[in-house]
Amino acid sequence: MSTPLSRPSYAAVLRVPHARRTFSAALVGRLSYGTVSLSLMLSLTRSTGSYAVAGLVMALFGATSVFLSPYRASLVDRLGPRRALLPMALLYAALLCVLAGACRRPGTSEAVLAVTAGLAGACTPPLGPTMRAVWAELLPDRRLLQRAYSVDGVAEELLFVSGPLLVGGIVAVASPVVGVVLSAVLVAVGTLAFVTSPATAALRPAGREKSDGPAAGRGGPGQGRALLQPVVVAAAVGVSVSAVDLLVVAFAGERGLGDGTVAWVLAALSVGSAVGGLVNGAVAWSSPTRARLPFFAAGVGLCLAAAGLAPGLGTLVLAVMCAGLFVAPALTTAYLIADESVAPGFRVRAGAWCNTAVNAGMSVGAAAVGLLVERLPLPVCFAVAGAVAAAAALVPGYRRGAARPAGRAGGTGGAAQSSSVSSELPESSASSES
Repeated sequence: MSTPLSRPSYAAVLRVPHARRTFSAALVGRLSYGTVSLSLMLSLTRSTGSYAVAGLVMALFGATSVFLSPYRASLVDRLGPRRALLPMALLYAALLCVLAGACRRPGTSEAVLAVTAGLAGACTPPLGPTMRAVWAELLPDRRLLQRAYSVDGVAEELLFVSGPLLVGGIVAVASPVVGVVLSAVLVAVGTLAFVTSPATAALRPAGREKSDGPAAGRGGPGQGRALLQPVVVAAAVGVSVSAVDLLVVAFAGERGLGDGTVAWVLAALSVGSAVGGLVNGAVAWSSPTRARLPFFAAGVGLCLAAAGLAPGLGTLVLAVMCAGLFVAPALTTAYLIADESVAPGFRVRAGAWCNTAVNAGMSVGAAAVGLLVERLPLPVCFAVAGAVAAAAALVPGYRRGAARPAGRAGGTGGAAQSSSVSSELPESSASSES
């Protein structure tokens, strides 16, 4: 399924046969994860009249989506995308429609809403990790794969900005349950187009393994240890980034700034992340991925710590944007390392473990910073949030089968990796499968 290409550019990535069709289909399905969270929360709030109930139902939806992600990914590895993804997507879409119908019916039991939401989250198809596995199959050249992952990451940023805007337009003219139904349609149509692409067919089922854990299966010695660094860094970046939301709200509150200020600062974080992702993908790195990952993690941490010392809004925007410059490169590099850390047939699972780590970290970070901001000065809270990412930079990187931290041979900037060590996506906080 690969084509030899002389220029490792973004245009070259999209010129690979079937790449644009497959990527576009995956983005349609993943847009569902950008629309479902807000539309479902608004639907539940209007239906139950209780923020507490809506929050509990959304927590169940998110928990089953995040923590069962590696097991859904293992089904894709074992059965192949066509046999695993499509049934998941159709069941997920059907349950979202059931939720939409339940929210339209006054007096629906809270237990029914909670159980249905939990079941829907459990069926979320891992489109992001599977798309990244398809990229790895299409692009054995690691330099091109780096660019493909960067495009994927930037597109994901745009999905989670445009998704809520789309929901905002819907609720201005219709009920929010329309947004839930739209989310169901997007994931069903997008997944169907994705699994019928010839590029997706290149992912061969790996067969049934003994365990779904990161160290399991025929991946060779040290596969779990090789995944430790990218998974820990992904989780730490998730913690730090999620902390920014509430910290910026507290910053604006202390200084009597309006709520619109928060939106501008968070937009700066997204812009910085998108720019950083594009630059990272365009650079022909000479250093190995496992050497770059600590640098990116430390960059996130130091910039967030500096943001806590910002004397005013302008400085805060600049510091948060600088932190964003390292976010997408850190996550992209974590996915690259996960891809090269596992044997063929484990790629979707490896990506799903990083996805799960990011989303679990975001949940933990949001809860933890809520406790800290009421007890510690704001600069200290920023420093603690940054320290989490900076501490993750100290986690050593190991190659699969290696007994010590990886050297240059583990990188993407030099010779092409052996195909035997090559290789889904929140889904971001709205869903773990972006």
